[in-house]
Amino acid sequence: MNAPSAHDAQPDAVSNTAREDRPAPRLRDEDGGLQELILAKLDEDKAEDIVSIDLRGKSPMADTMIVASGRSHRHVGALADHLLRALKEAGMGRARVEGLPHCDWVLIDAGDVIVHLFRPEVRAFYNIEKIWSVESAHRGQAG
Repeated sequence: MNAPSAHDAQPDAVSNTAREDRPAPRLRDEDGGLQELILAKLDEDKAEDIVSIDLRGKSPMADTMIVASGRSHRHVGALADHLLRALKEAGMGRARVEGLPHCDWVLIDAGDVIVHLFRPEVRAFYNIEKIWSVESAHRGQAG
């Protein structure tokens, strides 16, 4: 009988590529705690022009969209990193993230809450608050 190889010892190992193809379980925000956690963390980390948009009845993708700005690439990256750590520490570590390498626009899909973090110039260019018909002090400054 042959000794088991390292490959045989880890039959449940899955490559990162395969892991990315599986949908993450949706994080629920039934009591509003997820949204409150995100808003508190962004405020604590000095995010600017934080806007919360209620998507219930408008879109099936999430219940809430939060849009905020960081002062620079580094600030946007730090906001995203700190928010992901806070979600993980609260037991909600399955959030999906896009845009971290460049930090112009970082999207965090935390299930029932979607978070967009922008540099101010990028936020003014895309103006996603207008898409969802939300009044924002930021729109007034950009126009």
